Amino acid sequence: MTWTPHATVAVVVQDDQQRYLLVEERSQGRIVLNQPAGHIEEDEAILDAAIRESLEETGWQVEVQHFLGLYTYKAPANGVTYYRLCFSARAVKKLTDHLDTDIIATHWLSLEELRARQEQLRSPLVLRCIEDFRNGRRYPLDVIVDPQT
Repeated sequence: MTWTPHATVAVVVQDDQQRYLLVEERSQGRIVLNQPAGHIEEDEAILDAAIRESLEETGWQVEVQHFLGLYTYKAPANGVTYYRLCFSARAVKKLTDHLDTDIIATHWLSLEELRARQEQLRSPLVLRCIEDFRNGRRYPLDVIVDPQT
């Protein structure tokens, strides 16, 4: 059996009221909360993937501002190891209400609301990325080098 890494992007989007943009989605038979996130497609630039996933899952056009970090997570449900490149972004404009088929709804939740729903998080990385953002973790986007740049 050949091991294949799973590279994903996730985006932390905070509004002026310190609420975070989250998606309510179906995952392995559960209804969970997650940041806008998903797999990087073949030949896709990493930052383009973050922008695309945000739009597809939330309907929001975002402007990626910072790199928050590279997170590793082995999902107990399927044993798959995921490498999550997480970014912070600014919501620019709501462009559509048409969302990916697995997305049930989008929510703007405060940190307190999110902590109260911890059992509903898709993974512990959802809260960890927001806490890292709140603690001031920010790296310049040029630490990500794509072939197109």
